[in-house]
Amino acid sequence: MYDVVIIGAGPAGSTLARLIGDRFSVLLVDKRDITGPVEIKSNAKCCGGLLAPDAQAMLSRMGLGLPKKATTGPQLFSVRAIDIPAGIERHYQRFYINMDRLEFDRWLLSLVPCSVDVRLGWRFKGYEPVGDGFKIELRRGDESAAVQARVLVGADGALSRVRRLALGDAPWPRHYFAIQEWFEADDVLPYFSSIFDPEITDYYCWTIPKNDLLIIGAALLPRAAAAEKFDLLKHRLRRYGFEFKNRVHREGAYILRPMRGGHVHLGRGNVALIGEAAGFISPSSAEGFSYAFKSAIALADAMRPSLRRVER
Repeated sequence: MYDVVIIGAGPAGSTLARLIGDRFSVLLVDKRDITGPVEIKSNAKCCGGLLAPDAQAMLSRMGLGLPKKATTGPQLFSVRAIDIPAGIERHYQRFYINMDRLEFDRWLLSLVPCSVDVRLGWRFKGYEPVGDGFKIELRRGDESAAVQARVLVGADGALSRVRRLALGDAPWPRHYFAIQEWFEADDVLPYFSSIFDPEITDYYCWTIPKNDLLIIGAALLPRAAAAEKFDLLKHRLRRYGFEFKNRVHREGAYILRPMRGGHVHLGRGNVALIGEAAGFISPSSAEGFSYAFKSAIALADAMRPSLRRVER
């Protein structure tokens, strides 16, 4: 039996495994296999890949420095804010670290101590109470496995299956569908753009340069003509000098937007939630890295007096 099984090896899950892996018996599970060679962007999360100042502060607090291979260019010191209906735009200073999200996740996973068991490419299917813990079902293709643990941690993102099974009908944050397209770019734009247009979304849209590519993205309400509204965004941005030539990649994923305190939930009993699975994400900017780190640190601290390592 494991002390802790963590579902999700993103920033929240990998950080928690790193912090408690030398004190407890831990299994870290992720449906992605991010360590081996993969097609470009095929295993990357739909994410702008910018480390905001709050996330940088958390890395500093943990004594971590981002390796060069996890960074990309250009480094950004300016935000271009565009209000399309009002026809107003402004530039303001804010420093972001521009990074490769897949390499970032690989780096965080590489920091997990070797005492932690890691299963990549395995999906969490469900759990049931057994004695003073849980029986947890995992699956990879046609292969299935069952493990036991005293504590189950959901770090499995916006569509967290752990949260859904543990909390049932408890309220969720509002779901949005994020669409991103990557285009070849002749000129590198030296800024991150935040774009506002209520006809497209009541959240916001963005552009981010990545070396010789440009990302355009939007957080859209599902089932509200999302594809058509994304095309409208591209059409309107051309008036502001943006060019979208050869598209090289398109991706999409759900993100959360907590609208009230009840949308954030830490779990129930010996099932804990961290990161976006708990609802920890900025309702204004969708920044989630700092919350992933903070919630992982908080849970690791809470576990310090409550669990005694089980010898296997």
